[in-house]
Amino acid sequence: MPHLTKIVHTPKLLVLLYEVNAMYRQVFIDGRPLQTDPNPSWNGYSTAVWEKDTLVIRTNGFRDDLWIDMLGAPMTSAATMTERLRRPSFGTLEVTLTVDDPKTYTRPWTVSLNQELMLDTDLIDEFCLENEKSYQHMQAPASAK
Repeated sequence: MPHLTKIVHTPKLLVLLYEVNAMYRQVFIDGRPLQTDPNPSWNGYSTAVWEKDTLVIRTNGFRDDLWIDMLGAPMTSAATMTERLRRPSFGTLEVTLTVDDPKTYTRPWTVSLNQELMLDTDLIDEFCLENEKSYQHMQAPASAK
């Protein structure tokens, strides 16, 4: 999806602002432990620690009816997600994501992503609404691919 995420980093909190549905996520980096029984939510409850140049985020407390991707791979309230974020260069963010969901998968699985950083870019309002038609206009024409 061609949507941006803005990251606001303070000494004790990382806030991710998503263009999609004006959604946000809080990642506490103040030393608190991961909650054992958080209130279930769309984005879960996240804490993080720095391991040298890598921010390691652990998240639990997800709702029981989520998809982890656009193909509909399920994720349940039993899931714990671990993200490892690292900036190897000025314009790149490496993300290694591990999902451990014993209610759905026989073992944890990991995917690695390289994200382009777009500094000094503004977010736009975008809501996923019934009969939404803007996505088709954000795609490159078939002749440009």
